[in-house]
Amino acid sequence: MRIGSTRVLVVDDYEPWRHFVSAALRSEPDLEIISQASDGAEAVRQACQLQPDLILLDIGLPKINGIEASSRIRECSLLSKILVLTENRSRDIAEAALATGAGGYVVKSDAGSELVPAIRSVLEGKRFVSASLAGYFLLAATLTTAQTVHMSWLMTLIAGIG
Repeated sequence: MRIGSTRVLVVDDYEPWRHFVSAALRSEPDLEIISQASDGAEAVRQACQLQPDLILLDIGLPKINGIEASSRIRECSLLSKILVLTENRSRDIAEAALATGAGGYVVKSDAGSELVPAIRSVLEGKRFVSASLAGYFLLAATLTTAQTVHMSWLMTLIAGIG
């Protein structure tokens, strides 16, 4: 383990994606992949045992879906931050994931430009939502001031807010 590094658990049932994410994060000197899991039950077991700083969690997982896994992880690994990284673009699913305590929601097709900024936001205790869903969450944020919703820089430029 590197001194001062953020310990990351990557959870996705598609092995090539787990390897892609792990490889993408190797260029970040302060992030260390400590383990990988391929289903929700394994994610919960590893989160409880390893107590990672950050969990990158897919929604569509075998055995236990990502939303249920997130809820269970919250019970045994209170300090772990969760960033959902999924193909699912449903606003209802995104809301459900965030309601379990996930700090962010990144759509996989946006991960190339958004994964690292999302990780940084979540680690700082801020919310992050993919640009492809941010318009909806921006509206929701204006209705509830208790949460800070962060978008990608592109959505910020387009919306003209800052």
